[in-house]
This record gives sequence, C-alpha cells and structure tokens, in this order.
Amino acid sequence: MVKNLSNAIGRRKTSVARVYLRQGSGAITVNGKAADQYFDSPEMLFVVNQPLNVTDTLTKFDIVVTVRGGGKAGQAEAVRHGLSRALVAYDETNLSSLRANGFMTRDPRMVERKKYGQRGARRRFQFSKR
Repeated sequence: MVKNLSNAIGRRKTSVARVYLRQGSGAITVNGKAADQYFDSPEMLFVVNQPLNVTDTLTKFDIVVTVRGGGKAGQAEAVRHGLSRALVAYDETNLSSLRANGFMTRDPRMVERKKYGQRGARRRFQFSKR
C-alpha cells in the first residue's frame, strides 16, 4: 500500500487540484499522465515545478495530482497552489520561502459574471443619442 506523506487542495479560477506527496524520486503524475505529457507547454511545467525548485525537493517526492475544471493554465496554477500547501503540511519550515514567492496565496481573480440586459460583463449595447 502506498502511504501519502501529506496532501492538500489548490485552487485557481474554476480549477481544483488535489495533490498527494509520496516518498519517491521526483515523478509528477497529473490525472494518470506524466506532467510533461499533461501540460504541453514548458511554461506550465515550470509553474508546476516552482514550489519544488524553491524548497530544493525536486527529486525527493513522487507527486500524484488529480485536477478538474477550468483550462490548462488555471489547472497548472491550481497544482502549484496545492503543491505548496502540501509541502508546508509536510514540513513547516517551507512556509516562509513559499509565502515569500507568493505560492501560498490563492489567486482571487475570477471571470466577472455577465450582467442581465447586456452583452457581457462590461460590454454594453451601442448607445444611440437619437
């Protein structure tokens, strides 16, 4: 049986990521795929690896992630948030460095809702003086 060292939930926009830290050699699995297969761009892979780079634990843990909702960019940032929380749950000394880099704060920016009687959140119908 596989033992989780710690687990946490990370969120961004409408994405929710459940992150499980296990003893291992640095493999990251996202929804059953390797992270470099799931996140196609190197920028998103960089975002996912940021907490591991800051805490120097790139090859210490195997990370299993289940992520749902939103797009790939939001999912990558949700994974970063969850991974940061899991690293702090595993070792409290990581908190100061992760907080200094802004990985512990949930990004509150969400899509603004569409208003009734209008074409979009901010978009208005064309004004006609006459």
